Amino acid sequence: MSESTRAELLTTLRWLIDAGADEAIVEAPIDRFATSAQPPKQTNPTPANPAGKTANSAAAVSLATPPGMARALAASCTTLAELKSALGAFEGCELKRYATNTVFADGTPNAGIMLIGEAPGREEDREGLPFVGRAGKLLDRMLASIGLDRSKVYITNVMNWRPPENRAPSPEEAASCLPFLHRHIELANPKLLILLGAVSVHHVLGLTGGILKLRGRWELYQSVTLRATIPTMLTLHPAYLLRQPLAKRLAWNDFLEISEKIETLGLA
Repeated sequence: MSESTRAELLTTLRWLIDAGADEAIVEAPIDRFATSAQPPKQTNPTPANPAGKTANSAAAVSLATPPGMARALAASCTTLAELKSALGAFEGCELKRYATNTVFADGTPNAGIMLIGEAPGREEDREGLPFVGRAGKLLDRMLASIGLDRSKVYITNVMNWRPPENRAPSPEEAASCLPFLHRHIELANPKLLILLGAVSVHHVLGLTGGILKLRGRWELYQSVTLRATIPTMLTLHPAYLLRQPLAKRLAWNDFLEISEKIETLGLA
């Protein structure tokens, strides 16, 4: 190529660029649809998984988390004894590291009436039973006022281990315990639920707001496995009543309604 020809070609190329041309053309037409349908070439292909593992799958990631492990473990239990054993072996909740005992339940599982509190306190942590401290003694008196005792009800908590300093459980801690609680309800198969306190109401039914506004209401707990709805009373926690004695009259009204519901359901 002569120097004059080269200079002419460069001049023409600069003119095309200044005119906005950004693509060269060829003699034959190009099928752009066929080109776009072709998968792009992989310059850095993903390494093969020689073991055939699915660690990146959604299911595997779910099972790798404490709530996922709790769901799988709880779902595998077919009796309350198995659930208690599984809960005792579960290490996915940070609270267990600081607790003395796993607090499972107390009372009669097939009584038909199930009470769910918030979390174990110091006395409950020490004895491994729910509601055995001051709040528990008040709960016993509340039950006695409508003709019940622990042989006629079944008692558990949302949390199975005591939070340090009796603080409210974190969302992560609750998420690790809730699968066991839901399975607990399914296996006990109560005809009536009584939720004691805001933490219980929030985690069992998903309702938010102050307990003074929520208490006294009848709600329905929906059990997917049982394919049934369970009438559920929202009321005050005995520990709250110890701090606010004037609120006992509100709890008394709630328990009167509970008594009427027990008769209606034929659980008396």
